[in-house]
Amino acid sequence: MSRQIQITFDAHDPSALSSFWRDALGYVHPGPPGVALPPGADPLAAWDEFLDRAGVPQDQRNTRSAVEDPDGAGPRLFFQQVPEDKVAKNRVHLDVRAAPGLEGEERMAALETECDRLVTLGATRVRRFEPDPPLSAGFIVMTDPEGNEFCLD
Repeated sequence: MSRQIQITFDAHDPSALSSFWRDALGYVHPGPPGVALPPGADPLAAWDEFLDRAGVPQDQRNTRSAVEDPDGAGPRLFFQQVPEDKVAKNRVHLDVRAAPGLEGEERMAALETECDRLVTLGATRVRRFEPDPPLSAGFIVMTDPEGNEFCLD
C-alpha cells in the first residue's frame, strides 16, 4: 500500500517561505480548520481571524504554515519555525519539473524562463548543468529564499 507524504521545511519565516513555494508550485494555502472559505477569499486573512478568535498571541502566529496542491495530487508542504540557521547543504531537495517532455535547447529555454520567474519571487540561481545524453537532460540548481537547494528539472 502506498502512503501520502508531507514535506516539512525548517524556516525562520514560515509565512514568507510558504508563500514562495505556493507561487513557485501553483499551490494554495489551506483555510483554517472548520472554516469554509467562499470563492476568492484570502486564506491567510482567514487564518488571522481564526488565530484572533483562538487568542493566539501575535508573536506566535508565524510559527507554522502550509501549502497544498489544489488538485490534491502533490504532497502537502509544511513549514515550521526554528531558531537555528541552515548550516550545511540540505540532504533532500525538491526537483521542480518545469519542462516535461521537452529536450535540448527547447528544454533549457523553458528552464531558463522558469528560473527567471522564480528569481523574481526570491529564489537564487546557483548553476546551470547542460544536457549530457543519455544520462542527463540538463537542469538548473537554485535555492529558495532561505537557502534550501532545489533543481529546475
